[in-house]
Amino acid sequence: MKIRQVTVTPVAFHDPALLNAVGVHEPYALRSIIQLHCEDGVVGLGESYGDDAFLALLEAAAEAVTGLDVFHLGLIEQAVSRAVGSGAFADSHGLTGGSSSSKTVLSVFSAFEVACLDAQGKSVGRPVADLLGGAVRDRVPFSAYLFYKWAAHPGGEEDEWGAALDPDGIVRQARRMIDRYGFGAVKLKGGVFPPEEEIEAIRALRAAFPDLPLRLDPNAAWTVPTSLKVAAELEGVLEYLEDPTAGIEGMAEVARQAPMPLATNMCVVAPEHLAPGLKQQAIGVLLSDHHYWGGLRHSQQVSALCATFGVGLSMHSNSHLGISLAAMVQLAAATQHLSYACDTHWPWKREDEDVIVPGALAFSGGAVALPTGPGLGVELDQDALARQHRLYLDCGQRRRDDTAYMQRLHPGYQPHTPGW
Repeated sequence: MKIRQVTVTPVAFHDPALLNAVGVHEPYALRSIIQLHCEDGVVGLGESYGDDAFLALLEAAAEAVTGLDVFHLGLIEQAVSRAVGSGAFADSHGLTGGSSSSKTVLSVFSAFEVACLDAQGKSVGRPVADLLGGAVRDRVPFSAYLFYKWAAHPGGEEDEWGAALDPDGIVRQARRMIDRYGFGAVKLKGGVFPPEEEIEAIRALRAAFPDLPLRLDPNAAWTVPTSLKVAAELEGVLEYLEDPTAGIEGMAEVARQAPMPLATNMCVVAPEHLAPGLKQQAIGVLLSDHHYWGGLRHSQQVSALCATFGVGLSMHSNSHLGISLAAMVQLAAATQHLSYACDTHWPWKREDEDVIVPGALAFSGGAVALPTGPGLGVELDQDALARQHRLYLDCGQRRRDDTAYMQRLHPGYQPHTPGW
C-alpha cells in the first residue's frame, strides 16, 4: 500500500507558564501533524515536534517517502535518513538531553513510522498494538506531572490551575490533578528553586499522599555532591530520582551511592548512549520516548534491552496532542517490560484544543484504556486541525526556547544546569 501524498501541518495550542531548570514554557506549544495519504483512501496519522527547524526536516523526509509502501518500514527509515542527512540537529531546548545527528534522524523517522503503523492497522482492521505483538494490558497507567508555575503568562489571564510556587501550591495542584484524573503516582518537575525548597515540597506531597509513589526531576540542575545530598535526604520517600545531574559519568557517580534508582531521559537518549550507560550502571530506570527513539518498534527494542540488563522502563512526555497520546498508549499496551506509570503533559492542555475527534481517549483511575478502533484508534478532526493551524499562523511563535522567553521577561536570567 503505497504513500501517494504526505501532508505536514504545523499546529499550536496554549501552554501554561510552567517553570523548569532552563526557564519557562512559552505561551504556545508547537506540534506537527503528519498525514500519509495512501492507496485505497487510507490516511495514516502521526504527530511530532513543531519547531521550524524540525518542520523543514519533516518536509524533506515527506518528499523522500512518497511512493514507498507503508509496510516497508526499513526502506522508509533509509529514505528518511538520506533525506535528513548527516549533521542535522533539530532538538536543542535542553530538557531531552543533547542533540545529535542520529537522534535527529530517529526523531524524524518516528513521525512517519507511527503514521505508517496507523495506516497498516487501518488497512487490516487491527489496532497498532496488535502490529507490535499484541496488547499485554488493556489500560495504561500514567503519573501526575506537577510543575512549579506562574498563575499566568505576563499580561495574560490567570489559567485554571493558578500559581504553584511553594509546597502548599504544589500540594494543591497535586490534589486537584489527582481528583480529576485519578493518578496513582506523582512526579514533580524540579530544578527551579534551591534543592532545600524542593525537598520540602516532596515531603509535603508525602504527608498529603502517604501511599502514592513520588518522583522528582530537576533536569540535571544539580552538581554531584548536591545530588547525593538530596538523595540521602529523600531516602525512603522517592520511587526514583530523575536526572539529578548531567551526563552518564555524573549519573553513575550518584547512582553508586544513592539509595533510590536514578532515572533518565537526558543522559541516555540515543542508541549510542546505551552501551556506556549500562556499562557504567548510570541508571536504574530509562524513560523512553518514541518521538526520539525512532518510533514504536525501536522503543520496544529498547525495552527488551532494559529487561535484559535489569533496568526499569517508563515513558517520557513533552507537551502533546491526542495522536501522540494514542501512540504512547498503543506502545505501552504492547510492551511487556513497562515497570512504572508513564509521564504525560495531557492535563496541561486545554480540553477544547486538540486535532482528534473526542471520545477515543479518556483518563479514568489514572489510566487510559487502549482504543478499540483500528490503527491508533483515533480520527482526525479536520475542522479542529484547521483551527489549531490558524492559531499557529497567528501566534507568531516558531520554536520553543524556554530560556530566551525567560530572559525576555527577566533579563540576566541564566539556566540552572547545574545551578546548585
